[in-house]
Amino acid sequence: MLAKDLISDIIPALKTSDTGLDVINWMEAFRVSHLPIVNNRVFLGLIADIDIYDLNLANEPLGNHRLSLMKPYVMEYQHIYDVIEIVARLKLSLVPVLDVEQEYLGVITQQDLIHRFSELIAAHTPGGILQIEVGPRDYTLSEIARIVEDSDSKILSLYVNQDSSQETLFITIKLNRTDLAPIVSAFERYGYKIRAHYGSEEEIDEVAVKNYESLIRYLSV
Repeated sequence: MLAKDLISDIIPALKTSDTGLDVINWMEAFRVSHLPIVNNRVFLGLIADIDIYDLNLANEPLGNHRLSLMKPYVMEYQHIYDVIEIVARLKLSLVPVLDVEQEYLGVITQQDLIHRFSELIAAHTPGGILQIEVGPRDYTLSEIARIVEDSDSKILSLYVNQDSSQETLFITIKLNRTDLAPIVSAFERYGYKIRAHYGSEEEIDEVAVKNYESLIRYLSV
C-alpha cells in the first residue's frame, strides 16, 4: 500500500491569499490541525493551527507574513509504514504527498491512515487472534506459518513487537478461524508460550479496540 493510494480527495490546499480565518474554518471543518500551503503545485509547507493563533493572522492573508513553515512530506512511492513513521514522529494530523518531480499531489490524513492500516492488518475480517512470546533467536516465521497451516488454518496478518529489554518478541497473529483450541495446542506442543488468544466476537472486538487505541497513542506520542 503506497502513499499515492492513500491520498484524501477532500482536503484542500491553501493559497497564500487565504486568511488565517479561512485556515481555521477549514481545519475545523475537516478536523485537522495542519494544512498545506501550495503555489502552482509547489509545496511551500504546512501551517498549524497554533501558527495562526500565535501570529494573530485571523484577518490577514498568509502571504502578508514571513512564516516559518515546516516542510514534511512523503513521496508517492513510499509505503504506508513510512507514512505512519513520519506522522507519528512529527505529531502530524496529515502529511503531504509529492511526486517524483517534487510537485504536490495531495495529503494523507491521520484518520484515513488508520482506516487503511486496519485494512492492511485484516482488522475487520472474521477470525481469531493469537498472541505468542518467543526469544529473538527462536523466532522463525516459516515454522509459525507451518504450525498454523498444519492446523488447517491460514494467517491473515502478523506483526511483531519487542519488549524494552529486547529479550522477548511478542507476535500477534490474525487467523481465518475463531476456534483456536487446535492451534493453541499445536503451538504449545512446539514449546511456544501463549500470551493470549481471542476467539469470540466480543473478545476480538476488545482486542481490535485496544490495538486501535494503541495506534492512536503511538501516532500522538
